[in-house]
Amino acid sequence: MEKEELIEKLIREGYLKSKEVIEAMREIPREIFIPESQKKYAYYDTPLEIGYGQTISAPHMVAIMLEALKLKKDSKVLEIGTGTGYHAALAAKIAREGKIYTIERIEELAEKARENFKKLGIKNIEVIVGDGSMGLPEYALYTHIYATCSAPGINPRLIKQLAEGGRLLLPVGRIYGELWLVEKKNGKIKKKNLGGCAFVPMVGKGGYNED
Repeated sequence: MEKEELIEKLIREGYLKSKEVIEAMREIPREIFIPESQKKYAYYDTPLEIGYGQTISAPHMVAIMLEALKLKKDSKVLEIGTGTGYHAALAAKIAREGKIYTIERIEELAEKARENFKKLGIKNIEVIVGDGSMGLPEYALYTHIYATCSAPGINPRLIKQLAEGGRLLLPVGRIYGELWLVEKKNGKIKKKNLGGCAFVPMVGKGGYNED
C-alpha cells in the first residue's frame, strides 16, 4: 500500500480528521524510520519492529494519538519513547513553532532518530537519552505529554509536569491496555479512556523494572 492510499483509508475509517495531522502524515516519509528489511511494509497499517525489542506504532494508532493531543503550532511537547523518531517528526511538523523534547532509553535508537531528523531538516526536536518514565522535569512545564510505551498507571509526576490547559496521553497496561487522555483544567484533572491499544512496556523507575 502506498502513502496516499493509506492516508485515504485512515480518513475513511475516521482515524484522520484534522488538516494539520493529515498534512504532517503526507509530509513525513514513514519509510526512513524503518529498517531496510521492513521498508516494503512502510505504508501497511501495522506496527513494525525497529530493533532492540522495540516497534514503530501502526499508522492508525499514531493518527489516534495525534488527533487526541490537539497540538498547536507553538506547543511545548514531551514524548516518552523516541524509537527511531517517526511520531516525534510528525509532532514537530504540527508544532512547527514549538519544541519537542523526546526521551529514549536505548542510545542506538536515539542516535538513529537524530540522524532521521537531520535528514528531514527538522530542527525543533531535542533528543535526550535516559529514563523517561518519570517525565523530564528539567524542561517542564509542557503543554502536551505523551508516551509511546505502556505504563503501569498514570504517574502523578507526569501530571505535575503538565501546564494548565495541558493534555497527557498515556497507554496504560502491560502490553495490551487502554489509552488514557488526561486534561488539566483550572487546576482540576479530567481523565478519559480512549479505548484499547497495544504498546511495548515502559521500562524505568516509573514504568516496569527491566527484566
